[in-house]
Amino acid sequence: MVAASAFSYISPEEYLAAEATSPIKHEYRNGEVYAMAGGTDAHVTIALNLWALLRAHLRNQGCRAYALDMKARIEVLNCYYYPDVMVTCDDRDFSSSAVKRHPCLIVEVLSDSTEAFDRGDKFTDYRHLESLQEYVLISQTRQQVEVFRRNAEGLWVLHPYRAGERVSLASVGWAGGIADLYEDVTFSEPDTTPASDDLKFDAEAR
Repeated sequence: MVAASAFSYISPEEYLAAEATSPIKHEYRNGEVYAMAGGTDAHVTIALNLWALLRAHLRNQGCRAYALDMKARIEVLNCYYYPDVMVTCDDRDFSSSAVKRHPCLIVEVLSDSTEAFDRGDKFTDYRHLESLQEYVLISQTRQQVEVFRRNAEGLWVLHPYRAGERVSLASVGWAGGIADLYEDVTFSEPDTTPASDDLKFDAEAR
């Protein structure tokens, strides 16, 4: 989400109708529409690497993995977003070909223009999805993955991973080497940044 139109309230129906024929993707947040910038080579490669791993893992399990072009709907906030990767295992989602409302896993690949929003307001919005069990942020400048997992008390706990480690996504029962997510990705600088310490997010922030 990088640029907003001059504000004039747009209904969800108007947004969906326009989005169906638009050559540019837009996200929608309570009446406002925001154009999305195109992804970099690294951004797209990371998203598709993870999608391919999850698709193979989830085959015949009643779950579906989507990448880049599938909208997530947050009805209580009147929002539509395009996660980089999303998984739903809810039968109610399979009746819609363009929108998913009950994802258990959402992944965003960070970029300079969207990182603050992905970590802040977008994460706050996603937490209103009762079905969501994990929210994942993946760096495209170093091997670093941050998995925010909702625990039994409803708190969001950060599980960070870095180069040489195995990433675990409990919401879909998948684990694999972090290097697999970065296959064919070239970094401009060596990976020397340590992973963040564990953090907790109060469920009341939802």
